[in-house]
Amino acid sequence: MPHKDTAKRKSPASSSISPPVPKKLNISNGDTSSRQPEPRFDHSRIEERYGIVQRDFYPQQMSNERCEQYNNDEIPRPIEVLAKTIEDTADDRAKINAGEAVVHWFKRDLRLADNRALHLASEKAKSKSMPLVCMFIVSPQDYQAHCTAAARVDFELRSLEALKPDLEELDIPLHVMVVPKRKEIPEKIIEKCMEWKANHIFCNIEYEVDELRRESLMTQKCLEKGINFTAVHDDVVVAPGQLKTGAGKQFSVYSPWYRAWVAHIHRHPELLDTYERPRKNPDSARKKFKDLFEMSIPSAPENKQLSSEERTRFESMWPAGEHEAEERLQKFLQQKIGKYKDTRNFPAANSTAVISVHLSAGTLAARTAVRMARSANSTQKLDGGNAGISGWISELAWRDFYKHVLAHWPYVCMNKPFKFEYTNIEWEYNDEHFAAWCEGRTGFPIVDAAMRQLNHMGYMHNRCRMIVASFLSKDLLIDWRMGERYFMEHLVDGDFASNNGGWGFSASTGVDPQPYFRIFNPLLQSEKFDPKGEYIRRWVKELENVQGNAVHAPYERGVEKMAKEKGYPRPIVEHKVCRDRALARYKTGLQRDTA
Repeated sequence: MPHKDTAKRKSPASSSISPPVPKKLNISNGDTSSRQPEPRFDHSRIEERYGIVQRDFYPQQMSNERCEQYNNDEIPRPIEVLAKTIEDTADDRAKINAGEAVVHWFKRDLRLADNRALHLASEKAKSKSMPLVCMFIVSPQDYQAHCTAAARVDFELRSLEALKPDLEELDIPLHVMVVPKRKEIPEKIIEKCMEWKANHIFCNIEYEVDELRRESLMTQKCLEKGINFTAVHDDVVVAPGQLKTGAGKQFSVYSPWYRAWVAHIHRHPELLDTYERPRKNPDSARKKFKDLFEMSIPSAPENKQLSSEERTRFESMWPAGEHEAEERLQKFLQQKIGKYKDTRNFPAANSTAVISVHLSAGTLAARTAVRMARSANSTQKLDGGNAGISGWISELAWRDFYKHVLAHWPYVCMNKPFKFEYTNIEWEYNDEHFAAWCEGRTGFPIVDAAMRQLNHMGYMHNRCRMIVASFLSKDLLIDWRMGERYFMEHLVDGDFASNNGGWGFSASTGVDPQPYFRIFNPLLQSEKFDPKGEYIRRWVKELENVQGNAVHAPYERGVEKMAKEKGYPRPIVEHKVCRDRALARYKTGLQRDTA
């Protein structure tokens, strides 16, 4: 729930490409040769003007001092508070009687197969010969506070449409409830449990700060009403806190973390076991919950609605539901995974699984994906056998890794980078450059192709995500949190932990052993990973007739006239100059007092 230091990125009711800025604000255009002396650096005011730090739900910004308190174990992390709450209430919750129904609260687990909390709820209901009731909360304010893309909301609602008939075959009702005010979600859930005389409710844990605090509160509030609230780990293969260094600390570097992750699963193979689908309800459930069976899935709330054309487009590109997820994964495992290691970085190759949208919405469990990939291999070892399969499993593991980071360093959910001292880097806030980046008209074809793919599909190839993020944060020196927010507002597969982790990697503010030397050269990236220019020509129509390697840099390779006639812009910056500027700016920023 809202707390003074829990500020996630938030979007206004309708996202805009370039956040408004006062006209009198002096914004650099990237040319530092003629800049006048600037006033003493003050990051806080401009952050608010650009909507990075908003006050809709969170009155105060997290301080560097409080970040350090988390790092020094001086204050408990929200996940630790939840664990302690669960432990402290265990005996009292165990004494609660059965009631007349059991509830499962769907969140990012919109599936029947391999769903831990749903399985536990079903087993509890079956053991007491009671009906199982499922619910889902539509929260416009949560969508706003989380910067959830309208395309993502649409995918969730369509996934619920696919889930409802599957539940009905088991005589299990699904109640989808719109709660306009997010702070009222706990009481509304409790009201429904009391109405249905349900004394047990199950859900899977989410790892963002607000959600962890909400589940701690729910555990206590439900107990006061005689309800046993049970939140369990399911969204990750290995729960946060299970993997520690030899010194007993949390890993902040992926490679040693991954080795520990693999070893832990090898020691505990049950982590990949399947949770059975829910059992069929008693026949009486149809009569008892007749009104719930007759309810329909609501439309998207006003602040996250798509146009008719967008709805049709996204439905065509992103079919929803767990059956689609399973089919897509099976096809990848049968046709593409063997060559994944060699082809995964080429956006034109169509060689990846493209299941991130299903992992994000929970129409597919990460555990299921790892298990099925292992089954397709010649060995039970996750890091052995076919290089394509083991490589893909290691990519899936990044999702776990970033959720572990989120749980242990919760301030990344509060407008702070993992390396919180990097808050003092002086970023640019150039409206024209940011708009050019958002719209895919920077004059760097690989960057523009990727951004146009994002704006059309709500999706971008992972290599391209790194390229455009590096370009925004290093070449344009624009505050990476603006890009992070733009991604979340447009990605159909938006996941806070993965998106934040990816931006931290590209902006060199995240979990990375090297401070700021990773600056991608967009031209070299383009030539290496789109060597024939197929990806560029698909998305940058102005360049579709450009032949050869001129497509990577039309204004430098003899097709300037064609590019100009077609309306393709010149590069808005010079990479070498921007690289030097970024290195100098990072160095200066890190020398500032971090107070």
